[in-house]
Amino acid sequence: MSTAYVVVTVLGAVMAGFSAASVFLEAEWTVKPLADYGVPRPWWPWLGVAKAAGAVGLLAGLLVPVVGALAAAGLVLYFLGAVVTVLRARWFSHVPFPLVYAAPAAASLLLWF
Repeated sequence: MSTAYVVVTVLGAVMAGFSAASVFLEAEWTVKPLADYGVPRPWWPWLGVAKAAGAVGLLAGLLVPVVGALAAAGLVLYFLGAVVTVLRARWFSHVPFPLVYAAPAAASLLLWF
């Protein structure tokens, strides 16, 4: 396990955890765009749970690497889904935001291989 893998994985877990917490705490910078994109409010807690599970999975992957790889893949898919949601809402200037969160998960997955 390389130092780069550990650093990128922990960074990805912190970012996904922060993103999950901002949904759970209904931070305006998170929930207002969700509403603007047309994401139904009953989905919000589940989206937060998915991100929190991904964060925990990344950290667990430091002990059980397969779990970390699966969590990283799940987070990449989650944030690619977020990109699709942003594109469907035609908020093209917001596309970089989910990509920033997907980047460390993707890097963690690549470093795992």
